[in-house]
Amino acid sequence: MSLANATMAPAITPEERKVLAATLVGTAIEWYDYFIYAQAAGLVLAPLFFKPIAADNPMLAQLLSFATIGISFLFRPLGAVVCGHLGDRLGRKAVLVMTLVLMGVSTAAIGLLPTYAQAGAWAPVLLILLRIAQGFSAGGEWGGAALMAVEHAPKSRRSLFGAFPQIGVPIGMILATLMLLVLDAVLGRERFAEWGWRLPFLFSVVLIVVGWLIRRSVEESPVFARMHRLRKESSAPLGRLFRDHSGDVVRTALIFVGVNAAGYLLIAFFISYGQKALHLPASQVLAACTLAAVGWLVFTLVGGWLGDRIGRVRTFQAGYVLLALWAVPMWLLMDTRDIVLFFVGAFGLTLPLGLTYGPQAALYAEMFPARVRFSGVSVGYALGSILGGAFAAMIAQWILGAFGQSWLIGVYLIVMSAISFVAVSSVKDPRGVDLEATDPEVPSGSFGGAQPAPAP
Repeated sequence: MSLANATMAPAITPEERKVLAATLVGTAIEWYDYFIYAQAAGLVLAPLFFKPIAADNPMLAQLLSFATIGISFLFRPLGAVVCGHLGDRLGRKAVLVMTLVLMGVSTAAIGLLPTYAQAGAWAPVLLILLRIAQGFSAGGEWGGAALMAVEHAPKSRRSLFGAFPQIGVPIGMILATLMLLVLDAVLGRERFAEWGWRLPFLFSVVLIVVGWLIRRSVEESPVFARMHRLRKESSAPLGRLFRDHSGDVVRTALIFVGVNAAGYLLIAFFISYGQKALHLPASQVLAACTLAAVGWLVFTLVGGWLGDRIGRVRTFQAGYVLLALWAVPMWLLMDTRDIVLFFVGAFGLTLPLGLTYGPQAALYAEMFPARVRFSGVSVGYALGSILGGAFAAMIAQWILGAFGQSWLIGVYLIVMSAISFVAVSSVKDPRGVDLEATDPEVPSGSFGGAQPAPAP
């Protein structure tokens, strides 16, 4: 029996199973779309969409390619604000379906784009516009999925339930990396670079249909449904969020920067680094990163389970200490150019990733009252993504190009981990708070946070 089944079996209901499946599958599909782009940016997009620059300065072209990953993050806060407002007003379910469709359409359209050789400067312009649409969608996706899971959970299992949309991220990475691995084996590098890179983007249409059908079958969050029936329309959730809870929005952003920076190195940089800098075979690097993502999945469930056992804050703290300790040694292992040690370096990173990712949904949900919860967690998550992962691959590429020492990228991760450790340590663990409370006694914008109820 798996960890998740052993923990949830006694009390899980059919509706809860549907919620866990819907949040996991939908999140996995959306992040497949996102990761396909991140990995393609590291492998083939620079010469295809920035051809004149790539001919004269391949390093600059690669930096620009990685920068297009970050551009979409700049529009996540807009997606978080709009979708958060709609989610707090209209419900989590409607927003989840909307963001899933928008992400799928944007991703499929990237697979149909002309390259620079075909359309000139319009090619990168269209690429960036579609990346903006992806960023808007992702800004609203996470908050809805996280809250659907946490708000359906029994009080003692919120962290574990909240880990299910989180494991959609490594599952999305596994799907994306496996797709590239298969295409590399079937088509070869030359045909993949010419036209095969389009296929994983177009395949997202099939996944979106599956996710849409699953998400449509899920009932609205019970916390939101009860709140929506009882509350009076007194003030806009977004206005209340920034008036009374700005401090917690900042904290949620800073708590996320460390894990998000490390995660995007695994997602977007390691594959490119292994092939282009270490000159390892593409198939071996893709296989190593796929297996590492399996570790991320398992350790995220462990992190969610620990969040219910020892607390969200302690689990985060343990993860960030481990991340700081591993940040430099993993580069020394990968730089041996031994694929087994490359895998060990990447896999070792997934333990702290899981511990700092598993309890995130529960911690964030419990930091905000019901009226502004969707907006709060979505905006905080989006801002943390900009500060953490948006330009992590580009920063890593710049460090490598400027100093020629990969271990300095580890120093960058240590700094990000320290910032997040301090931020999460400033939170009084909110385990057991009443998720239906619409107005906490102590405004969380004071940086002291809402006072938690006793843990079960």
